[in-house]
Amino acid sequence: MSADATEIVVGGPHGDRTMRVSSPGRVLWPDVGITKLDLAEYIVAVGEAFVAANGDRPVSLQRFPGGIDGEQFFSKNPPKGAPEFVRAVPVVYPSGRTHPQLVIDEPAGAVWAVQMNTVVFHPWPSLAENTDNPDQLRLDLDPQPGTDFDDAIPVAVELRAVLAEAGLTAFVKTSGNRGLHVFAPIEPTAEFQVVRHAVIAAAREVERRMPTTVTTAWWKEERGERIFLDFNQANRDRTMAGAYSPRALAHAPVSCPITWDELASTDPTAHTILTVPDRLRRTGDPWADMHASPGRIDVLLQWWERDLEAGLGELPFPPDYPKMPGEPPRVQPSRARHDP
Repeated sequence: MSADATEIVVGGPHGDRTMRVSSPGRVLWPDVGITKLDLAEYIVAVGEAFVAANGDRPVSLQRFPGGIDGEQFFSKNPPKGAPEFVRAVPVVYPSGRTHPQLVIDEPAGAVWAVQMNTVVFHPWPSLAENTDNPDQLRLDLDPQPGTDFDDAIPVAVELRAVLAEAGLTAFVKTSGNRGLHVFAPIEPTAEFQVVRHAVIAAAREVERRMPTTVTTAWWKEERGERIFLDFNQANRDRTMAGAYSPRALAHAPVSCPITWDELASTDPTAHTILTVPDRLRRTGDPWADMHASPGRIDVLLQWWERDLEAGLGELPFPPDYPKMPGEPPRVQPSRARHDP
């Protein structure tokens, strides 16, 4: 073994595995001095909860070879040299192309990803055995300029109530940045675009109830100082940082599951690589039973149809998507008003 490498023992469902970490002293987060080895040890400390949240799913790796201030890129296909216990599954991208994508089944797989300079893990909302049908309904609460994390809290509470009215149980986590992520487990019976319509229906209902606070406007120029409910995170090959995933921000935050009772008083900056392992030991995993009783999206789809009849049609898709049925023109409203 190279002198600039070390080994750590990683427990898991198949026993201990000894994993190599090269350049263990490389500083990934300069402001707080967190190294590559520190990150690997963090993954070991939260391994069971991390795999419960992100395992058995296609996952994209956001990799930073020189630390969070340097070059970064996404790996979707499994990097070369993956150990035999790291598998891949074929997934279909929006273009219609099919490619293999990495799946993590145990903490040692995540430590290997860290060895490959992964900082942020982006799991799909569908399981490896059924990649076309999400088993999670997800909404990203994104504070716009002039708003912050505290402004997202009442929106998350209202979204929870809306989802409950639709028969769904909501779970919440910090995004690791300024926002919140709200998930609801669902039965994996509908493909991505159908689930997207359910997400839009829920978002529109919250917007209807909180019009001065919430927006579903895709174009930034129309959002104002409101919380944007990002419905496009529900699309195929659209992901957000997974639960317990670190984020590439200066203070080494973690996208951290919290209870609804904690939401009003939580400080998202306090959930970091340095603090989350102890928190998990003390409080347990708020998402441990997330998928015990998945719900159905039937009511939300009824709301979608109701809104269609009222004249609320399809919303824009991400710019790299093919043109989708019923989609409005992909042009900024201000440009559309001035184009001849």
